[in-house]
Amino acid sequence: MTPSPWPDAPLAVLLGSFPVSAGPFVVTLYGDVVAPRGGEVWMGTLIATCAVVGIAESRVRTAVSRLVAAGRIAGEKLGRRSYYRLTPDAEREFAQAAALIYAPADPPPLRAWHLVALPAGPDRDAAARTLTRLRFGLVPPQLALLPDRGQALPVLPGAPFLATTEADLAPLVADAWPLAAIAAAMRRFLDGFAPLEGRRFEPAEALGLRLMLVHVFRDIALRDPLLPSALLPRDWPGPQARGLFARLYRALSPGAESAVDRGFMDRDGMLDTDGDTLRRRLRRLGR
Repeated sequence: MTPSPWPDAPLAVLLGSFPVSAGPFVVTLYGDVVAPRGGEVWMGTLIATCAVVGIAESRVRTAVSRLVAAGRIAGEKLGRRSYYRLTPDAEREFAQAAALIYAPADPPPLRAWHLVALPAGPDRDAAARTLTRLRFGLVPPQLALLPDRGQALPVLPGAPFLATTEADLAPLVADAWPLAAIAAAMRRFLDGFAPLEGRRFEPAEALGLRLMLVHVFRDIALRDPLLPSALLPRDWPGPQARGLFARLYRALSPGAESAVDRGFMDRDGMLDTDGDTLRRRLRRLGR
């Protein structure tokens, strides 16, 4: 086992390298823990869990209020306690994100290419923003493209069609995505989280570390276009980053799930254990 540079407090070290904001972290918490267990959680649970990564109660309450205003979660007060549930739109969005985050290290085979001709005129910018959020690359002036690996996509703006060859796309791809920035984020992830391998943690710390792992990797997974290797830079660190995420998620999950079982509550008491969802995630990450 490689000696760790962290004699103790690995969570504090990670927070120094990857500071977290309350809103995005609450989203991570819902996606990793709450969504698979019914979608609802007590505000006190959110506050206690966010405190593990240094987020104060006032910031949690502000973040929750903003997520309610944005239509991501809906709240209900019962007695002196408030409970917050994912909205149906957020549940669908979380399911799509989970398919990318908890994916095998080797992506599904390339089937074709999604190509979208962007509309001209005032609708173009809105369509481009929507497609960028879906990981499409943009080729000026009016083309967007994304590898088709069997992923679910919503109704696309513009005029979508499929292409089945990639040979003619190579000159377009280099500037369609910010590949250098995505690669830099992957390398920071590898440098920051690799020292966790081979270490054991108590349940509460394992949960905090797993949430940080998902929080940082989520940004990578939702930006990586999963291009074929022939269209990527020679030193692309994607496989290493996905492999590290899978190994650490699997290693941290027993302790993290134990902490969830003992500390997460909804209106009916402790959250129901959803062993099937966790087993499916771990099987996918183990491929």
